[in-house]
Amino acid sequence: MRRAAVIGAGIGGLTAAVALRRRGWEVTVLERAARLEPVGAGLAIAANALKALDTLGLGDEVRGLASIQGTAGLRRWDGRWLTRTTEDRAAARFGDSVVLLRRATLTGMLLDRLPEGALRLGVTVESVADLRADLGADLVVAADGIHSAARRELFPGHPRPVYAGITAWRALVPRPAGVTLRTTESWGPGLVFGVMPMADEWVYLYATDTLPAGTVLADEKAELLRRFGHWHDPIPHLLEAADNARILRNDVYHLREPLPAMHRGTVALLGDAAHPMTPNLGQGACQAIEDAVVLAACADPEGHGLERYTAARLRRTAMVTARSAAICRITGWRNPLAVRLRDLGLSLAGRVSPDLLLRSQEPVLGWRPPAWAGSGREPGVPA
Repeated sequence: MRRAAVIGAGIGGLTAAVALRRRGWEVTVLERAARLEPVGAGLAIAANALKALDTLGLGDEVRGLASIQGTAGLRRWDGRWLTRTTEDRAAARFGDSVVLLRRATLTGMLLDRLPEGALRLGVTVESVADLRADLGADLVVAADGIHSAARRELFPGHPRPVYAGITAWRALVPRPAGVTLRTTESWGPGLVFGVMPMADEWVYLYATDTLPAGTVLADEKAELLRRFGHWHDPIPHLLEAADNARILRNDVYHLREPLPAMHRGTVALLGDAAHPMTPNLGQGACQAIEDAVVLAACADPEGHGLERYTAARLRRTAMVTARSAAICRITGWRNPLAVRLRDLGLSLAGRVSPDLLLRSQEPVLGWRPPAWAGSGREPGVPA
C-alpha cells in the first residue's frame, strides 16, 4: 500500500490525510503538539472550499451547519453600507454561500474520518529528508504552517514571510438575545471589524489594526473597546460580552513572493506552508482545503504527479494571496482624504453595480475541483 506522512494536524493537513486515504493511501499525521486542543475561533468555509469538501463526502455535513445570513456586506465604521448582497444572490451565482462554524468543529469532522493510530502527537519533525526513510513514506505532505520549517528546508534561498503591517484579533461571543445580526465587515481609518453569526448560540468576531510587529498589549479587550467601542451597533455590545481570556491576537505574516513550486521531489507543501496569506479574503483555510483535494488526486507513489499539483495550484494560490494582500493595504489607509475617497468609490460602485461584491469574488469563489478530483481517475485519463 502507498504510504504518506503528513506534517501538521491543522485543517490543511487533516484534509490532505482524509483525501489521500480515500485514494487508497496509508496515512500517518505527525503533530508536534502533545494534544489537540480546540484552538482558534470561527472559520468561514466559502463556496469554493465547500465544492472541494464535496469530493470527500463532507460538503453536505458542513452545509448542515450553515446559518441563514440574509443581507451581508461591507459597511463604514458608523454603520453606513458601502456595498452589500444577499445569501440568495450569492448562492445563485456560486452554488453555495458561506458556512460559518467553529474551527474545532471541522477539525473534529476530519479526525473522525481517520483510523485510530493515524495521528501521532508530540512528534517534532526535524527534517523532511528523514521522513521517507523513517516511516517508509512514498509521499511527504508538509502542512506545518506559516513559518514552515519544511519550506525553509526545501527552498532555503526563498524570501520568508513578511509582516503584513496588521495585527488581528479573533473571538467567539454569545449571541445576544433579541438582536438581529448580519454577516458584515466594517472599515474605518486603518481598522477593520467583522461580525459573523454562526448557526449555534455563538458569534465570531474578528478585527485588525495597523501596529508595529511584536506590539504587546496589556489588556486585549480594553484595547478593542478603545478602538471599536464607538463604532456602529452591535459592535460595542458584542465586545462587552467578550471573555478577555479567550480573545486571540496574532501579527499577520504573508508570503510576498510566490514559491517557484509547491513541491520538491516527493515532498509537497500545502496551505500556509506553501502560500501564507492575509485574512482579508477569508481564504486561508479554504485554499488549504483546495490544495488537499487536488494533491490527493495528483499524487502517485513515485511523486511524478506532484508536477501536476504545482501546475494546478501555484498560479491560483499566488493570485488569491496577491488579492488578499491588496485588500489588506487598502484597509490600512489612515489618511482621512484617502479613506473618504475609498469609501466613496466603493459606495458609488455598489450603487452602479449591485452585484459588485459578488462579481469581484468570481475568480476566487467560482473555483470548481477538477473533474478528476472526485472521480478516482488519474488526471488526464478520460472517463
